[in-house]
Amino acid sequence: MAAARPRLSAGREISGGRAMEAAGGEQRELLIQRLRAAVHYTTGCLCQDVAEDKGVLFSKQTVAAISEITFRQCENFARDLEMFARHAKRSTITSEDVKLLARRSNSLLKYITQKSDELASSNMEQKEKKKKKSSAAKGRKTEENETPVTESEDSNMA
Repeated sequence: MAAARPRLSAGREISGGRAMEAAGGEQRELLIQRLRAAVHYTTGCLCQDVAEDKGVLFSKQTVAAISEITFRQCENFARDLEMFARHAKRSTITSEDVKLLARRSNSLLKYITQKSDELASSNMEQKEKKKKKSSAAKGRKTEENETPVTESEDSNMA
C-alpha cells in the first residue's frame, strides 16, 4: 500500500520536497505573525508611555497603524541591508551597512557610529585580555616543562 502524500490546506497533493518547503513556509508565517505581535505590543507600550507623559490618548486604530508602518519600515530596512551586503559580495551584514542605511538621519547616524565605536573598542580590549591570558598560560606551560637542574644533578654531570 502506498504511503499517503502530504497535502496542502486546499487538498492538493505535493511532493516530499515541496512538503518541506510548505512546512517551512508555515513556520515562517508563524514567526512573522509573532514578530508582528511583538512590534504591536511594543508600540502599544510606547504609546502608553507617551500618553502618560504628554497627556494625550491614542486610539487602538492609531496604535495599530503605527505598528504596521513600523513593521513595514523594518522589512524595508532588512531588504536594504541585505542588498548592501550582497552588493559588496558579502553574506554578512556589517555595521558599515547599518551606517549606510542610517545616512539620511544625522542624529541616528551619529548614535550608530558612537555605539559601533564603543563595540569596536570593547572587542579590542577583550582580544587584548585573551592575548595576555594565552601568553601567560603559555609562559606557565614552558616553565612547567623545563625542570630546573639541582646541585646534586649538576655534580653528577661533572
